[in-house]
Amino acid sequence: MRFALAMGAFLMLGAASAAARPAPDSFADLAAKLLPTVVNIATSQTLKAPPRAQMPNVPPGSPLEDLFKNFLGPDGEKPRHVTSLGSGFIIDPAGFIVTNNHVIDNSDQVTVTLYDGSSLPAKIVGRDTKTDLALLKVVPKKPLPATHFGDSDKIRIGDWVMAIGDPFGLGSTVTAGIVSARNRDINAGPYDDFIQTDAPINRGNSGGPLFDMDGNVMGINSAIFSPSGGSVGIGFAIPANLAKDVVTQLKQFGVARRGWIGVRIQQVTEEIAQGMGLPNAQGALVADVTRDGPAQKAGLQNGDVVISFDNKPIGDSKQLPRVVAATPIGKTVNMDVLRKGRKQSYRIVIAKLDEGPADKPGKKLPPPTPPKAKSKLSQLGLTVVALDENARAKYKLAGNVQGVVVSAVDPASPAADKNFRPGDVIVEAQNQPVKTPADLEARVDADAKAGKKAELMLVNRNGDTTYVGLRLD
Repeated sequence: MRFALAMGAFLMLGAASAAARPAPDSFADLAAKLLPTVVNIATSQTLKAPPRAQMPNVPPGSPLEDLFKNFLGPDGEKPRHVTSLGSGFIIDPAGFIVTNNHVIDNSDQVTVTLYDGSSLPAKIVGRDTKTDLALLKVVPKKPLPATHFGDSDKIRIGDWVMAIGDPFGLGSTVTAGIVSARNRDINAGPYDDFIQTDAPINRGNSGGPLFDMDGNVMGINSAIFSPSGGSVGIGFAIPANLAKDVVTQLKQFGVARRGWIGVRIQQVTEEIAQGMGLPNAQGALVADVTRDGPAQKAGLQNGDVVISFDNKPIGDSKQLPRVVAATPIGKTVNMDVLRKGRKQSYRIVIAKLDEGPADKPGKKLPPPTPPKAKSKLSQLGLTVVALDENARAKYKLAGNVQGVVVSAVDPASPAADKNFRPGDVIVEAQNQPVKTPADLEARVDADAKAGKKAELMLVNRNGDTTYVGLRLD
């Protein structure tokens, strides 16, 4: 499987009515209206020439001298200029243009070519790597024809859509198809929520608009699934509702300003749902709460399952970050959670997400080794020891961490399947604190005898806590 950005030069490719509509007789009128709002974007980048390898010592006039000169190339090679092509669309007659960030990333110069063939230099107003969006500005001699964002939440699977862009640098090109799927996550970023379409999208289409039949921008064409590099009828567009919030931030601040509540979340698996006694595996499980963050101040705790945020239902852990990020900073919202099976509501004030560099990966832990001593936890594949000073020193554990430490993991066990490692600290079992290995053994034995199907554990690894459900059967 291969996902590619729908962009040129490199192999980096670049409101619907409630009632169903028949297939249009023609897209000609709509295309004629919208083509002038779409632009070609050309970028150039200067790459420094690599240092020339030194000539080996050979006798002057030797045939080897000419051979090495031809092989190594001439002296003083000049820097190379690399160009690439993409698409964009005008959202303001004053000259504001939306495109993908990967279209203009690392460029030294950006040039926009309008539908009438005229070209204008463009300035990058702002860009956002996490959503792959960028906002450009040109200075036109007269107001430009502009389009506008629609409500992408209203578009349905099966609705007709039309894509306009500049594939392969050929010039303005119109293609059409339907919405094939919604809410696609292709691991392109933390806020993936793509619209999938079978409207042909190719290299150079990146940054171009995906229109509905009323001429509203429903998405920004950004990527394709392509084993060959060409369109196979699986394209992906950033939904308009996500894009217009980010573009507004870029226009106002030059960067995206996202909401933050200070929680680390994880998916509610079937095992975790069974261990927590939940009716289904839905919602976002709070694995950790940032000290003095908005969530802690509001009263949230580890083990809470968020089922609603700002009156929007939360179906899974991927949905909550998108909803929180799009919430205005400083706004007070309602959050519904399940705590020990009971629904509770909280009021939380949205703070600003610090868009700092990503955390560096921790030290690589030693590979798991089979347990050497028999244990009542052998059915789960775990061997644990007391968290004394020797264990803290061996696994470099902080002094405030409490529980029991995993000393060995059976590689062919449920614990190995759930990625347990030596050095993990089991803090709780079934929401009960664990102080000694005997505590954990007794809890697992009691739960197994009671017929429970899963054991819910709270695990601390390198200072981060996460819930893990282990099947007992």
